[in-house]
Amino acid sequence: MEEAIAEIEDCLQADYGMSKRAIALLLLQGDKEIEGLVEAKEGERVADAVRRIVREVKLGGERSPLYRITTARQRLSEYIASKVVEQSAPKPKTFSDRLNDWLIHPVWGSLFLLALLYFGFYQFVGVFAAGTLVEFLEDTVFGNYIIPPIERFFNWLIPWEWLRDLFIGDYGIFTLGIRYAIALLLPIVTAFFLVFSLVEDSGYFPRLALLVDRLFKGIGLSGRAVIPMVLGFGCDTMATLVTRILETRRERIIATLLLALAVPCSAQLGVMMATVSKVKGGILVWALFVFAVFLLVGFLTAKLLPGEPPRFFIEVVPLRLPRLENVLVKTWTRLQWYLLEVTPLFILASVLIWLGRITHLFDLVIAALSVPVQWIGLPKEMATVILFGFFRRDYGAAGLLDMVEKGTISGIDLVTTAIVLTLFVPCIAQFLMMVREQGWRVAFVIFGFILPFAFLCGFIAKHLLMWLHQFGLVV
Repeated sequence: MEEAIAEIEDCLQADYGMSKRAIALLLLQGDKEIEGLVEAKEGERVADAVRRIVREVKLGGERSPLYRITTARQRLSEYIASKVVEQSAPKPKTFSDRLNDWLIHPVWGSLFLLALLYFGFYQFVGVFAAGTLVEFLEDTVFGNYIIPPIERFFNWLIPWEWLRDLFIGDYGIFTLGIRYAIALLLPIVTAFFLVFSLVEDSGYFPRLALLVDRLFKGIGLSGRAVIPMVLGFGCDTMATLVTRILETRRERIIATLLLALAVPCSAQLGVMMATVSKVKGGILVWALFVFAVFLLVGFLTAKLLPGEPPRFFIEVVPLRLPRLENVLVKTWTRLQWYLLEVTPLFILASVLIWLGRITHLFDLVIAALSVPVQWIGLPKEMATVILFGFFRRDYGAAGLLDMVEKGTISGIDLVTTAIVLTLFVPCIAQFLMMVREQGWRVAFVIFGFILPFAFLCGFIAKHLLMWLHQFGLVV
C-alpha cells in the first residue's frame, strides 16, 4: 500500500489544496470526485497511470484498499487512545446505550426485528396500504371515475379493435399499465418508503447489520450485506448496484444472486403480503419457504465459490428519534424516483405485451411457460402472471392480486404461485444491472440457475402445502 501511495504521489504535479498523500489515499479508496479532479488537473495520461496503480493494488489482495486503509486507521486510533486515555470509573449507561444493547442482542434484537416486520411492514404496508388504500383507489377512483370515461373516449375515437386494445384492452396502457402503477402499487410503495425512511433515519440499520452478522457469515456474507439486502426490499435494481460496497467479488456475487432470487422489492412485497394473507396460514408458509431458500442457496453458494470468509466492519451511528423533515424528504425523493422511473416501465410493458400478442410471440412464450406451470400443478393461466414478473416483479405481483380479486385463483394454488413468482428470474432492469456490475457471464449463469430452480421450488411447495392442508394448517 505504501509503495502504491508513493507511486501515485510521484505522478501528481498539480496543487490540490491538500497533501498528495491524502489525494492518493482517496484515489485508492475509489473516490470518484477525486478521480475526476485528477484527470482535469493532470490530464488523461497521468489519470490512466494512476488508475493502473489502483487496479494493481486491488488485484494484489483479497481485501479492498478501502478495507485495508480503514482497519489501519482503526488500529492506529486504538493505539493512540490506549496511550492517552485513562478511565478511572465506568461511565453510567444512558437509555440510548441500553437500547443499543437490546437492539444487537440475539434474543431481544430478533424480537424487535419481528415486531418491526409485523407492525411496520405487514400491518401498515400489507394490510392498510395494500388493502384499504388500494381498494379505494382501484374500485372507487379508477373503477368509477377514471377508467369508464377513458374507455368511452377510445371506443369513440378508434374503430379498430386491435389498435384500441393498446389503450383499453385487457393489457392496455390505461386499463393495465397506469392502473397497476397508480392504483395498485403507488399506495403500497408510498407506505413502504415511509416506514423505510423512519427506520433509516433512526440509525437502526447498522445495528441490524451487527445483529445478523453471525447468520450472514453462514451464507458467505458479512453483516454489512444487510444494507443491500434491506435496500432490495425497496428496489432490487438499486440494491444490486449497492452490492459494490461489499469487500470481495465473492461476496458481491453471492449478494447479487440472493437479491435476484429471494428478495422481493417493495411493491412486490406489499402486494404478496396482501395476496397470500387471504389464505389461512399462507403468509407464514410463503415467508418461511422463501427465507429457507434464501439461507439454503446462500449456504451452498458460499461452499462452492472459492475465497476467504468475509470480515465485517461498519460505522455505528448514534440512535436518534427520526426527524419528520428528513423522513418526508426521503419518502418524497423515492416516490419521485418511482413516478419518473417505474411508471414509464409499466407503460412500456403494456406496449410490449400488446406487440407480443398481435405478433403471437407473447402466445409462444406463454405456451412454453405453461409447461412447467402445469407440471407444478397450477392452472396454465398462471403462466401469464409469471411472465409479467419478468417485465417487473411488482407487475407480476399486481397481476396475481388482480386475479385473486376476480376469484380466478385461491387457496394452495395461490400460495404456490406467489412462491414461484417471488423466486422467479429478476426483472429486466435488475438483469441489466447485474450485467453492468458482474458481467454477462455471471448474469446469465444466475438467470439460467434461477429459471428452473423457481419452478422446482414451486413443485416442492405445492406438495408441502397439500400435506399441511391435510392437518388444517393451510386452507
